[in-house]
Amino acid sequence: MPTKRRRTNPFRGVLDMMSEMNRISDTMSNLETSSATATPRGFSDAWSPPTDIFARGEDLFIRCELAGVMSEDVDVSFSHGQLTIAGERKRDDTDVIYYASERYLGNFRREITLPEGTDDDDVSADFDDGLLTIRVAGAANAEGPSRIQVNSKKKPR
Repeated sequence: MPTKRRRTNPFRGVLDMMSEMNRISDTMSNLETSSATATPRGFSDAWSPPTDIFARGEDLFIRCELAGVMSEDVDVSFSHGQLTIAGERKRDDTDVIYYASERYLGNFRREITLPEGTDDDDVSADFDDGLLTIRVAGAANAEGPSRIQVNSKKKPR
């Protein structure tokens, strides 16, 4: 009787470790209640938007939640197999006094390693109603890393 082969996730580990660490740190830290006391964030301490990565048919999709971010404040780039989603959420109410402010403001950054062989032409992005959707054509069928046989010249004991 043939055994059913369990399908592994070829995109396991595609999230940049620092982006994920920043997201976890932001989630667990106390939120500042006043933007006046907050220091502006740079890319080294940028917040990371919540992100879903999924396959639909042959394509890989990356969806980022960017509510309150204007499309002109979002930058998507691809270089050396690395997709970078960066930008800034700005406070648009300058004459308002906030008693609580729980949304992250300032720079954000998310880096995702795409499957080997992905070209610039394979990547497209749409931004609608605060949701950034990036489509990577044909990437859902990419295979995970291949296993390399390790040989030894030593004789076993």
